[in-house]
Amino acid sequence: MLAVRVIPCLDVDAGRVVKGVRFQELRDAGDPAELAALYDREGADEIVFLDITATSGARRILLDAVARTADEVFIPLTVGGGARTEDDVAELLTHGADKVSVNSAALADPSLLTRCAEIFGSQCMVLAIDARRRDGGGWEAYSHGGRRATGRDAVEWAREAEERGAGEILLTSIDADGTREGYDLGLTAAVSSAVSLPVIASGGAGNAVHVAAALEVAQAALLASILHEDPSRLATLRDEVRGLGMPVRSVPVRAC
Repeated sequence: MLAVRVIPCLDVDAGRVVKGVRFQELRDAGDPAELAALYDREGADEIVFLDITATSGARRILLDAVARTADEVFIPLTVGGGARTEDDVAELLTHGADKVSVNSAALADPSLLTRCAEIFGSQCMVLAIDARRRDGGGWEAYSHGGRRATGRDAVEWAREAEERGAGEILLTSIDADGTREGYDLGLTAAVSSAVSLPVIASGGAGNAVHVAAALEVAQAALLASILHEDPSRLATLRDEVRGLGMPVRSVPVRAC
């Protein structure tokens, strides 16, 4: 089996990492550069940095925070939040991002994915999908940090994004986010079955069993709240997930 990835997520607001429940009730969790450095030392496969209020606040991402975070890690860094144009993507890449995540801008203009993939390569382009379960079944994609319903079916949108050049899907369940009650495995499996791209499951991790279950249907699992209170938990969590039969890479923990 190919190795699966365990990826800490830094949800950033006003230059600080925050945590909440279902995208609400945000609480401070620390400095992004400091947390990224800790996670790198504890064996993270990658880091995701999301400026969660750049789009809803109609502002640019905080490039200094991105650059400081990139300087602290030696693993792939995905950055998202507020990227609206090809120039925005280029700027994030020059400030240390290895991949750029787009969400609201791609929903507004799906051809952005194609243009960016042609310029920077599909491997650089991550489509973030924030999805909420519909009363009648299925899941709807939301924009602007989970604040605006789009009417788009999340699974169909993932399929279209692959055709347009996305190289990876970052899939967050708004319903499960921050609850620590487990990922939305139905949503994750539906999207994973619809595309041939790697899918990163996000939202709901509470323990190693939840992570292992997500990795049965996705290629990576994103972690946030479960780690921010105790970043050193990452190394033992990786061991627990490996003990449950998931092919998590053995990563030597680097000293400070």
